[in-house]
Amino acid sequence: MISSVPDPLQDFRSPWWLPGGHLQTVWRKLVSAPQLHRSRRRIELQDGDFIDLDFAAAHSTRSVNDPTPLVFLLHGLAGCSASPYIVAMQTLLQQNGYDSVAMNLRGCSGDFNRLAVAYHSGCSHDVEEVISALLPELTAARKLAVIGYSLGANVLIKWLSETPHRDRVLAAVSVSNPFELALCCGRMNSGVAYLYGRYFLNRLRMDLKSKQTEFEKRGRDDQLAVIRGLGSLDSIKTLWGFDDAVTAPLHGFNGARDYYDKCSSRQFLPAVTVPSLLIHGRNDPIIPPQAVPCQNELPSHIHCEVLKAGGHVGFAADGQPHWLERRILNFIELTQINQSCSVGGKSALS
Repeated sequence: MISSVPDPLQDFRSPWWLPGGHLQTVWRKLVSAPQLHRSRRRIELQDGDFIDLDFAAAHSTRSVNDPTPLVFLLHGLAGCSASPYIVAMQTLLQQNGYDSVAMNLRGCSGDFNRLAVAYHSGCSHDVEEVISALLPELTAARKLAVIGYSLGANVLIKWLSETPHRDRVLAAVSVSNPFELALCCGRMNSGVAYLYGRYFLNRLRMDLKSKQTEFEKRGRDDQLAVIRGLGSLDSIKTLWGFDDAVTAPLHGFNGARDYYDKCSSRQFLPAVTVPSLLIHGRNDPIIPPQAVPCQNELPSHIHCEVLKAGGHVGFAADGQPHWLERRILNFIELTQINQSCSVGGKSALS
């Protein structure tokens, strides 16, 4: 059980100067990220591709018995480890003694990945391969805490339901998770949310065209053939259309509907055994309310906080700088306290 100790961070009020979910969403994207020293490491994947990780260390060395978890972060669609919400979270973690590592999904680190395939909302196999490489480097006393944002949250929930390493995960936090991909993509086909759909569509088309140009320069004829086999991108007008024509066939799905049905994370929540926090803004301009699970459909160790405001990965709070980052850290710390104080399977703080 999650500790019932009162949490003042839950008294969330959005600033008067950021009315509505759209401004709160845009604010997060435009806010300047703090300066943070990180080191990069490349993980070679079994299929010949690679994943780049960015580590932010709090200490140069740790004792064998230090239980402080390593925090693993995963960004959202069209994001990367340099996204402001990732850097802000890693900065607060470092300031509070936590080592962290941000994973760049395929092609998101600044270097083109080697294969025609990219990332998508269900690429939990890439997370599994990366975490399988990290866990042997942790002492037996240390676990992982995992944080996912938007698409990255969807991927992490799916991964948590599948991984054989779930006993090495202390806690999980999902922020602005789409949960039901078809509903979210459908919403971005019209109204004000259409602007977000256009933004994501343009980014995805630009990334694919840039990769094609890069493969032409490298002479990667085998991968060029895969991309060219997808056909022209010029007639695609919606994110749903892109997923149907590109994402699905490129990654082994039978169209967009099949991709959404198999990868939407809401269906995987009952299989998640790790203490988890779901954070969502009721005024999220991208995710419709019906996509968000109700608390009564969740296991007791998964807590869903649906705030009246916050936008999509925004959560600017009046008088509480870095509200989102502090809420996440608070949850990780309380979960660690509960587990360390557990007696006979029952929390001493419950």
